[in-house]
Amino acid sequence: MSETRPRLLDPHFVSKLARLDLTARLVVEGFLTGLHRSPYHGFSVEFAEHRQYMPGDPLRHLDWKVLAKSDRKYIKQYEEETNLRAMLLVDTSASMGYGSHGITKLDYARQLAAALAYLMLRQNDAVGMFAFASGQGEQIPPRSTMGHVRPLLLLLERLTPGGTTNFASSLHSLAERMTRRGLVVILSDLLDEPDRIEQAIHHFRHRKHEVLVFHVLDPQEVSFNFEREAVYVDMESGARVTTRPRELRSDYRARVGEWRDRIRQYCIEKNAGYVPVTTDQPYDRALLEYLSKRARLL
Repeated sequence: MSETRPRLLDPHFVSKLARLDLTARLVVEGFLTGLHRSPYHGFSVEFAEHRQYMPGDPLRHLDWKVLAKSDRKYIKQYEEETNLRAMLLVDTSASMGYGSHGITKLDYARQLAAALAYLMLRQNDAVGMFAFASGQGEQIPPRSTMGHVRPLLLLLERLTPGGTTNFASSLHSLAERMTRRGLVVILSDLLDEPDRIEQAIHHFRHRKHEVLVFHVLDPQEVSFNFEREAVYVDMESGARVTTRPRELRSDYRARVGEWRDRIRQYCIEKNAGYVPVTTDQPYDRALLEYLSKRARLL
């Protein structure tokens, strides 16, 4: 009998997945190489055992107390901690499909999430993922092996924008299910009622999770540098408005600034990280913010 089921991994899909994997690796490797003194090395280690000193070993790892007591040279060996568990929350609502210069907000969030996941796994951190929209989501539980990068990339590769942004119904149930303290990383344009966003952040903080928010916007959503009169369509509700951008630009920028400031201030009050990024910016700042947050946790 002939097989009629579709192939789950056709060559085109595999090639796209390979490119996403390569992008994540290049971003992380280039980022780590570019750091003069990388916090990636040495800030997440704990003592494991002694071994006898051998010529050429770094003297900074020599146990001077043992030397003073026994007149024997022993080196302290360390192993990386694996206590950090992180969950990447990727917003896949319809508004994330907007892009003014060839890359959508969802594309940017997917590539940033891939780089973060790869970096976390390089550090033996456990990382999981939750893609959400319209009050629903798809979850992959945290794991800490490098082999775990493939299911994470598979999920990221098949994400498409659709549905509405609903932080309340999407994230509250996830907060209840996450029983072990960890780091929650939110990648979203945050185009929801500010009260809902604040409630979701509060819920994670109340459950003792650390929170790091990457506020992903398109440059035009910040600057509104359109020139001609046009019809603007809400990608989630379908609402339309015709306007001349120059007449609204000043008021628009002020309102966007107030909106971002409100979210930033709330994050400060809740001791959560807030990182505004636009899709024309490199990923370096986001990766540095993650490393900084991780260093404070361990």
